Amino acid sequence: MKRPFWFEPIAATIVVTLLVTAASLWLPERHVTSAVGAIFLGAVWLLVWRLDDTAVRSAGLSLGGLMTHEPVSIRRMSVESVRALVIAAVVGAVVFVPYFFAWRAWWGPDVPFALRAPSTGWLQEIFGQVVIVAFPEEAFYRGYLQSRLNDASPNSWPKAMRAAAAIVIASALFAVGHIATVHAPERLAVFFPALLFGLVRNRTGGIGAACFLHAMCNLFSETLGRGYGLY
Repeated sequence: MKRPFWFEPIAATIVVTLLVTAASLWLPERHVTSAVGAIFLGAVWLLVWRLDDTAVRSAGLSLGGLMTHEPVSIRRMSVESVRALVIAAVVGAVVFVPYFFAWRAWWGPDVPFALRAPSTGWLQEIFGQVVIVAFPEEAFYRGYLQSRLNDASPNSWPKAMRAAAAIVIASALFAVGHIATVHAPERLAVFFPALLFGLVRNRTGGIGAACFLHAMCNLFSETLGRGYGLY
């Protein structure tokens, strides 16, 4: 029997989701985030990074040449990193204002906002959100999954339709993965920023800008929650 064209990426995502769910259930809470990140990165290595350079570039996972066999150029990596950061900052500047009002409408805080630093300090918080949270998730969902869904779609589909389907399905599976680890229905709301991350990855050709934007969104949300005393 011929397998459906999306069988491999969806099957791989189900396996990875089960692994991260098990980690969230069985490991001590202080180790869960690091373990989940390691699972995502291990899956990306098995599914993409150990393959040839063409596959790595196609998935947007070359990381400025760091993950390919070409000589590493510090200048190229620096330029691409700055470019990705600028793109993420511009997109964030556009979406954070409406997000702020939507966030206030949803949570309805009844106290004034007061900027509060995270208990771990700003530098550790930023590092954790970029390196431990956003990078592994973007490498898997936008690097491997979205790219593979797009490549596996029928060639008869228009290019825009293939890209849109890949973004929507990857975003839906991203949301399912979040509710699988933390059983709270509101976690499904990450589907909407995931659509934005997918669009950014599709437009830029790599995961860098999506990774920075993902981290910025998490940091902004956490800052609002602390500032209004909600979490």
